[in-house]
Amino acid sequence: MCAKGIHHLGLAVDDLDRAISTYERLFGAELEERATQDEQGVEAASLRVGPSHVELLAALGPDTPVGRFLDRRGPGLHHVAYRVEDIDAALQDARDAGLRLLDEQPRTGIRGTRVAFLHPSGTGGVLTEIVQPPEVH
Repeated sequence: MCAKGIHHLGLAVDDLDRAISTYERLFGAELEERATQDEQGVEAASLRVGPSHVELLAALGPDTPVGRFLDRRGPGLHHVAYRVEDIDAALQDARDAGLRLLDEQPRTGIRGTRVAFLHPSGTGGVLTEIVQPPEVH
């Protein structure tokens, strides 16, 4: 799998509105998109910070992946996302390398991306997302 750079950092937050406001005020972040993804149990906000992105994630309930994360660890770094040109090939490379996949097939992410997650056990304890932006489909 050949990553083309870090796509974004995902941060779990307790209060999405407050977190957006904080990032706008402190870092000059610009809100690009805010979307609810019911199937993932999350409301996400993508903010541009200079040439990079931060994705803020708020749980839609306590029994969701982000809800359980917040309960166990509290707010903070949730995942690191890497940009790839071909997510299907990247998933196959991860399989071939013996990594445990949380997503066997890509799903739709925020901003029209295709995304998949790798289990933290194979990536140094860090939840890893691979992202294929829409401009490279």
